[in-house]
Formats: sequence, structure tokens, C-alpha cells
Amino acid sequence: MPVKVIGDLPAKAVIEQENIFIMDETRAISQDIRPLKIGILNLMPLKHETEIQLLRALSNTPLQVDVTFVYVETHVSKNTPVSHLNQFYSTFSDIKDHKFDGFIITGAPVEQMEFEEVTYWEELKEIMDWTTTNVTSTFHICWGAQAGLYHHYGINKEALDSKMFGIFEHKVLHRKTPLMRGFDDVFLAPHSRHTQIPVESIRANDALELLAESDIAGAFIVVSKDGKRVFVMGHPEYDRNTLDGEYKRDIGKGLDIEIPVNYYKDDNPENAPLLTWRAHANALYTNWLDYYVYQNTPYEWS
Repeated sequence: MPVKVIGDLPAKAVIEQENIFIMDETRAISQDIRPLKIGILNLMPLKHETEIQLLRALSNTPLQVDVTFVYVETHVSKNTPVSHLNQFYSTFSDIKDHKFDGFIITGAPVEQMEFEEVTYWEELKEIMDWTTTNVTSTFHICWGAQAGLYHHYGINKEALDSKMFGIFEHKVLHRKTPLMRGFDDVFLAPHSRHTQIPVESIRANDALELLAESDIAGAFIVVSKDGKRVFVMGHPEYDRNTLDGEYKRDIGKGLDIEIPVNYYKDDNPENAPLLTWRAHANALYTNWLDYYVYQNTPYEWS
């Protein structure tokens, strides 16, 4: 898929080195098709890494995607230069009068806080309400999924006894649902979180459908029955080395952290991590773009 971004975005060079088709505005405007407008609310502290991961995930269909990165105004990023945000990002104030075909709300390292304690919670609630009327389908990731389920459906998260950290096996529950097309009966996906959404709370809500779960990691993929909201409890977009970086960062801080489950060969952190989830991650994002965005969004929003 040709993903369209601002020409000087640093992530563009990384994606191009992987032989993924990405175009800048100059080439995009010469194509006589309407690209899908996808907004990405990037709540992750290392925004450059998340940009690369999500651009890669959105790059596997023949659709042209016009990506707009968004950041919250009510939080000051400590890990991303203001110059990067000013050059490559928009605020909600900039986009709130626009319509988007799809919108992604990322995770954030605030899951051990109550939602109302998060500094940008009021702004995030406004954005989530806005997606109901201004977005065809919204894709929520990890804490973003927990926040969406809490705000839209009143389902609260619960604390885990220990961090869910590693690569876990999941089973498909509803194969005929378009979001799960191309999935094997059992597949792997990364998790990195201290909280979870109870499976029984999802099953009890008539507006939601649980599509995939893990005997260990719990609920994984949930969709609203109207297709307007997708909730993914883990991080299928993660790179090979993302969990490795998290693990070694926490070890360096002297934190009590277990080795990521089912990640390193022989469970030895000296060995290179095994990449075992990329194909299903690609299928997930491709299915969302095709069946929940492209085939449902109006050609003219007006």
C-alpha cells in the first residue's frame, strides 16, 4: 500500500529501506484516486518508534493512505522534541472539524493510573466522542483499547498480579468475522501491560464481540458489532526488538522484571528475539483497512 506522509518525516527513510512503498505529497497528488484519510493519535513516549511500527502495519494493501499524526495538547512530551511535533504532528484543535476514514489511538504507559488521573483524560474523552461522528472506524491499541472500552461502554480495567509481558498464544473465536480473515486457528501476539479487561465483562455487553482470546493473556481482539470500534489489548504492531528494549531498559533501572515469555530463543536474553507474530499483525491491520474502513467509508464525507 502506498502510505502518504510528509516528505521529510524521519520514519519515511526507515520504511523505504525495508522496500515498503511510501510516497510523499508531491507524488500522491498526481494520482486520480481518493486516498483513505487515517489519523493516528500517538500517545506513546517514543513517538518515532511508534510511527515506524504503525506505518509498516498500514503498508500491506493496494490502498493509498493519507496519514495524519496527532498529539494531545494537554500533555508535554518528555521523549519527543517539540520541533518534531511541530513539523510532523497536528493537534486535535487542528483536525476536529475534519472527517477521517479511520483513526488509531495508541497505547500509553499510564495503565496503572486510574483513567481520571491521566493528565490528558478530558482531552482524550473529547477525541473519542469526536470519533463517533467524524470517523468511519477507530482502532484502539492496548491502553487505548482499555480507555475506549471504559469511556464508551463503562467497562473498567483490573490490575494483574504481575506484568503480562511476552509473546502469547491466542485462539480465533469467530473466523467468519471479516477482521479475522486469513488468521490461523492459533496465533501469537505481543503483550506488555499491568492491567486487563475482564473477558466476562466483554461477553456481557451486547454491543461487543470477542474475536480472539488467550488462555493466559485474556481478551485480545474485540470489535463493536457495528464495526465502528476495534479494540486490541496487546501490541501486534511491535517490532522484533521492542520487548527486548523494554526488558533491558527496566533491568537497567533495577526494576523487578521477568524475562518476556516465549520471546528469546531458549529464554536467554543474550539470544536474538524471535519474530513470530508479524504475519498475523499484517492481516489484522489489512483487514481493518479493507473491511471496516475502505468498504464502509463514504467517497464524499459531506
